[in-house]
Amino acid sequence: MEFYVNVKPNIIYDIENQLKKNNLPNIQVGDSVKVGVLIKEGNKERIQISEGVVISKNNSNLNTTITIRKVLQNIGVEKVYLIHSPRITEIQITRKSKIRRAKLYYLRNRSGKATRLKQKFV
Repeated sequence: MEFYVNVKPNIIYDIENQLKKNNLPNIQVGDSVKVGVLIKEGNKERIQISEGVVISKNNSNLNTTITIRKVLQNIGVEKVYLIHSPRITEIQITRKSKIRRAKLYYLRNRSGKATRLKQKFV
């Protein structure tokens, strides 16, 4: 006894395209960005902006993520953001950098002026 479910093969692809955001800028590794995240505190909601350098990007359709790195009080802080999430209100690119690698994990071992990236003028 076998049952076959007649499912359209691209149904997941169609649903993901409906949930994707269309107003996102072209984010690349090495860009300095500001990310506005909707945060709920009690019964109030506010937008918290965090900024830093994109050290990695994982392209996988709806599950595309970016990893942001910023040094606060001599401690490196990294945060992974799901860019198509409804919690992300805005992503603003403040600066583009000229890089030659796909992932900038080497910035973790550097501090101070050694973490500067060469600016790319578009």
